[in-house]
Amino acid sequence: MVFRALTRQVGRRALIALTVALGVSLSTAILSVMWNIGDKVNEELKAYGANIVVRPQSSAILSSLYEDADTGSATLAEEDLGKIKTIFWAFNILDFAPFLSLDASVADSTASVEGTWFNKTLDLPTGEQAQAGMKNLRSWWDVSGDWLSDCCDDKVMASSSYAAAHGLTVGQMVTVGGPSTSKTLKLAGIYDSGDSSASDLLVTLKTAQELAGSPGAVSRIEVSALTTPDNDLARRAAKDPKLLSAADWETWYCTAYVSSIAYQLEEVIPESVARPVRQIAESEGVVLEKTQSLMLVIALLSLIGAAMGIANLITASVMERAAEIGLMKAIGGTSRQVVFTILAENLVIGAIGGLAGYFAGLGLAQVIGEAVFGTSISITPIVAPIMAGLVLVVIAVGSLPAIRLLLKLKPAEVLHGR
Repeated sequence: MVFRALTRQVGRRALIALTVALGVSLSTAILSVMWNIGDKVNEELKAYGANIVVRPQSSAILSSLYEDADTGSATLAEEDLGKIKTIFWAFNILDFAPFLSLDASVADSTASVEGTWFNKTLDLPTGEQAQAGMKNLRSWWDVSGDWLSDCCDDKVMASSSYAAAHGLTVGQMVTVGGPSTSKTLKLAGIYDSGDSSASDLLVTLKTAQELAGSPGAVSRIEVSALTTPDNDLARRAAKDPKLLSAADWETWYCTAYVSSIAYQLEEVIPESVARPVRQIAESEGVVLEKTQSLMLVIALLSLIGAAMGIANLITASVMERAAEIGLMKAIGGTSRQVVFTILAENLVIGAIGGLAGYFAGLGLAQVIGEAVFGTSISITPIVAPIMAGLVLVVIAVGSLPAIRLLLKLKPAEVLHGR
């Protein structure tokens, strides 16, 4: 009976399958993107700077106790920087750059100078190589002229505000006097960081170390890491990891929370304190949660719309078959048997539409990934059983109006045309 029913009203059956397919395809695409969006959003946000800053332990302690404390003498060792890429979450470290800050004299004025890596090829303790430096960490800067190269120790960059105030132009020679020595450098580029607190001059890390008379010294390290948004466990661990139980500590340590990555950085860099940049870390979590909530609402609304459309189509189909259903009841069919027959028909149609919609949704997810994030969306296996369950719910909900109509249907009235 179910098979014969499916071969009739082909147009209406096709509309039901199409309605299911549309709802499932959109929901599949949204859920697939939602499960991948955490890493994608974090990768986008990482283009706007570091989310962890590593400082010398004594410097961090003094800064926390005294707002105007002089912490310039405390440094980290440049030779330890390669260890950053050896922590448990090494592949989540997208970029990092060391900085050495000092005050220098330029002509008759004083300028804040920072030395750093720009695009350094780093030899790791593992025997591998990695790229690190300021050029990717500050990718949004507007640079007039050229970025520095780590091999160009005879060049300097100036902030746009400092260059304008002192009439500096690209190609001009600038004499920079530090605590230890002075150097005459060529102005390679002028940068606009959009931040009034940016340093006046940028030089290579080696040049800054020579000016300061501190070979191999680093005053801070900025790290850009791909992280998981904080939850209650991460917030408890951020206060003191030692207070966690053994199981909670292992979960926290093996999850890419910003606090656990900071903790691991402290483990590999001697006498250091790593602190998350809370404004960035918290913004990532808020943006991600709101984006995922919005996508979940869209997916639910698409399924609700599909259920409403299916309800209208199934009800119309049942009304057209009222005489047939009345005859089934008149010859002994119970209401339960009739309802199960109609549900079986709808489930078969829903399965066909759901299967087509699922594969269409996977393709739509790839289109969204390429259009929004410029990358593909990985297939999440859990989406398939979720969509199967949702199809069952949608078919059941969409069949409710028709079921109510069936239960009220009286064979005698229907067979007499009333």
